[in-house]
Amino acid sequence: MTHRRLALQIGAWLGLALWCLVESGPVGAYHSYLLTVQQLKAGLSKAPTPSAKGFFLIDVRSPEEHGTGVIPGTDHNIEFTEIKARHREIGAKLDDHIVVYCQSGHRSNIAAETLADLGYTHVYNVAGSMNAWLDAGYQVAQPGR
Repeated sequence: MTHRRLALQIGAWLGLALWCLVESGPVGAYHSYLLTVQQLKAGLSKAPTPSAKGFFLIDVRSPEEHGTGVIPGTDHNIEFTEIKARHREIGAKLDDHIVVYCQSGHRSNIAAETLADLGYTHVYNVAGSMNAWLDAGYQVAQPGR
C-alpha cells in the first residue's frame, strides 16, 4: 500500500470519527427537557382530574421537605439520591412523560438526567421548581391530596 493511499484511508477514518462525534452532540450533554412552572400549571389545569393529567409528577425533595407542601397533582416523593434505585415505583414506561421537581431545580436536574440515563425518553425538570412555583403565586397542597 502506498503512503498516499494509507494517508487517504486514515483521513477518511478520522473524518468519519469526527462526523460521528459532531452528529451525536457534545459528550455529557443534557438529555432531559426543561419545563417552566407556567407550562406545568397549564398542563395540570387541562387535566380533568389529577390522575388523568397524562404525565407522572415526582417530588425529588427529602420526605421532610415533601411534608411541607407539594405541587398539586404530585404522584410520588422519591428523594433524588434514591431515584436510580427506586425509579420503578413511579410506574412509568420508558416512553411515558415524567416531570420532576425539587426546591430550586438543582436536585431535580440530577434526577431528570438519571432517569434519562436509565432510558426514559420524556423527562422534564421544572425550572426553579418549588421556589418558582411559589414565586408565581401558585397554590401548594398537602401531600396525599
